[in-house]
Amino acid sequence: MAIPTLGRLQRAALTGGLAGLVFFGTMPAVEAAESIRVLLASDVHGLEARAETVLWVTDAQNRAHPFKSALHVEVRGNTFLINGTRMAGDRITLRAGDHDLKLWVPRSHGGTNGSSVQSTDEKTALHVSGQVHLLRRGKGALVINQVDLEEYVKGVVPAEVNSAWHPEMLKVQAVAARTYALYQHMLSASRDYDVAASIQDQVYRGRQGVDARVQEAVESTRGLVVTYDGAPIYAAFSSTAAGLTEDAMIVWSKDLPYLKGVECPFDVESPYYQWKASFKISTLERNLRSQGFSLGTIATITPVSFSRAGRVAKLRILHSKGELIVRGEDLRKAVGYTVIPSTQFTIESIGQDVVLVGYGAGHAVGLCQWGAKELAELGYSYSTILQYYYPGTELQNAALTKMPPVPSS
Repeated sequence: MAIPTLGRLQRAALTGGLAGLVFFGTMPAVEAAESIRVLLASDVHGLEARAETVLWVTDAQNRAHPFKSALHVEVRGNTFLINGTRMAGDRITLRAGDHDLKLWVPRSHGGTNGSSVQSTDEKTALHVSGQVHLLRRGKGALVINQVDLEEYVKGVVPAEVNSAWHPEMLKVQAVAARTYALYQHMLSASRDYDVAASIQDQVYRGRQGVDARVQEAVESTRGLVVTYDGAPIYAAFSSTAAGLTEDAMIVWSKDLPYLKGVECPFDVESPYYQWKASFKISTLERNLRSQGFSLGTIATITPVSFSRAGRVAKLRILHSKGELIVRGEDLRKAVGYTVIPSTQFTIESIGQDVVLVGYGAGHAVGLCQWGAKELAELGYSYSTILQYYYPGTELQNAALTKMPPVPSS
């Protein structure tokens, strides 16, 4: 299928802000001072760590203990057991100076919501820079990588997009990832971590996939973030819009002026542009009940309202105990985000299985990754692409930004 020609309004939107963005895109960048706390895994009962030098473990009393280049850590009640040595307290920190740490977390105690660290397989070990904190929570522990912001961004870009994509698209992803992380960092002071290393926030795999193209994209945009009224934005992005991008109010009930829908006819080459999915109606019943919905045996499922972009906003579920109204996103959550790629669907049939036919992948709020890829290939700059998908925004150095407001609902 051929790429659609840009309409006059789209061209105006894309080119109108170019002059205003060139200054920001070429302004001298300064070193970002922030480090980001990345949740690698939760409910962990043990892990292994290695380094090419001495490993240092700092205990809850801030005492540093040297170990040789390999560690085996277990969570035992109110203590950590490290190579057989007990350390009491609710936290320990692992570091190896300027060297990377190589981590393994047993699969049975894997990460949260698709976290990257889930295997004892040598090939899937995670290489990270910075420090690794283990915080006891309940019967297990959180594993948190505290890493320099720019190094974090390098670990996100190849995990979210293909590093062989156009250099301008890699810059788009780098700036969006940096902006998202800084936004979360500024609002997460009361939390144990800033972001999760998974689709819960944005996928992060440490050094994996970081090549020269990724390095160039991150370094050439170092310190730059997308701002609205001088503050970093909630830089949402997803794979494939397949039409209009979505308003954040529809998906998350958050009124954000820069997350309004824009036309996106640029992603038709995405493998997720059109899809067909099916799932057991019994699975839907079970999962909706587990999420707190009260319902009996489902008879029918009917979309009753749609967003301006044509996605299913609400569905009516008739069941043996009455009627239930759920959001389109509730259906995705109940069945699985990978099973139902988006809420832009029609119901083809309902029996023991529900069959859907749809378009796009992800929540479709903000940046469309496949759309940005095509725009980069058409010759648009990363700054122009970002302004198109985040209307009313500017690029600014992270050091000059202010605290973002809490989104209104």
